[in-house]
Amino acid sequence: MKNIDQKTTQSSGILKSGAIVVSAAFVWFLLYSNLEWFATFSLQFTGITKASRFGDAFYFFIYEVPKVLLLLTGVVFVMGIVHTFVSPERTRAMLSGRRTGVGNVMAATLGIVTPFCSCSAVPLFIGFLQAGVPLGVTFSFLISSPMINEVALALLFGMFGWKVALLYMGMGLMIAIFSGLVIGKLRMERYLEDWVQKLQENKVSASDDCEVMSWALRLREGGSHVREIVGKVWLYIVLGVGLGAGIHGYVPENFMASLMGKSVWWSVPVAVLIGVPMYSNAAGILPIVQALLGKGAALGTVMAFMMSVIALSAPEMIILRKVLKPQLIAVFAGVVAVGIMLVGYVFNLFL
Repeated sequence: MKNIDQKTTQSSGILKSGAIVVSAAFVWFLLYSNLEWFATFSLQFTGITKASRFGDAFYFFIYEVPKVLLLLTGVVFVMGIVHTFVSPERTRAMLSGRRTGVGNVMAATLGIVTPFCSCSAVPLFIGFLQAGVPLGVTFSFLISSPMINEVALALLFGMFGWKVALLYMGMGLMIAIFSGLVIGKLRMERYLEDWVQKLQENKVSASDDCEVMSWALRLREGGSHVREIVGKVWLYIVLGVGLGAGIHGYVPENFMASLMGKSVWWSVPVAVLIGVPMYSNAAGILPIVQALLGKGAALGTVMAFMMSVIALSAPEMIILRKVLKPQLIAVFAGVVAVGIMLVGYVFNLFL
């Protein structure tokens, strides 16, 4: 009788959560499908004309802020549910003991669907090494996870279409796999900090335990994921769209084309150098990318800039310094930078 009551309660919770999700999805679709109307109405209501530079920038801002936030909310909710199936412990267990090559491919692929960023680099790095994950495989994961995350892919798809999003994912995976292979072949374990090397000697077995959750809890976890992620990045989005709006409305097209166009061979390495000191995420940097492209910048150059901001940010290097010696950080940054520049040139050549 008690089991029947528990099952009834669980079913009721699932139905209630499901009804909330369906209602929220309907509201999301209604808002997303009327973004253009909202932006046009805002111009009419304020009396600002779109023909002016300020009006053009204002329209960009009013249209893009809710668009990016809605896309981000929808994707983060879905991935929040996915993440309930992919815990850090399970990820370590899947990668533990994998040989070079297969392990790099698996690690880079897992990086796409796992909720980790540069801020969690140190504990992840230590946990992976203790679980017996090879150094090169660990780097493949740490490069892929922030650079090819679900937020970047969703926003790229929404802004530029599936071809650009798919090409970005493929090139990002190539960078993560190639960089991990190179670092693994160089056998640079001696350039881990001494205390990390001692931890690596005392390896722990990787657990594959994953708590079985009901769908009601998974849906709640999706909502919690939205509150956590969107709550952290919404200000970056507003600032990024604001900067993008300024570029869109005020920067002359000829200027940007001459600075970041396909004909300027040095634009790709310069874009990478500019991107490294910056700190942002895909949600904050993509509106700037869109504005730069609208002003005549080459897609490859802008993508190289975006990748360097996300995958080679100075704050991440500072965090990794706690576990890596400068020689290994330099090799890591150099290999990834070369890969990003190659991606930039490939994008410029074919798109």
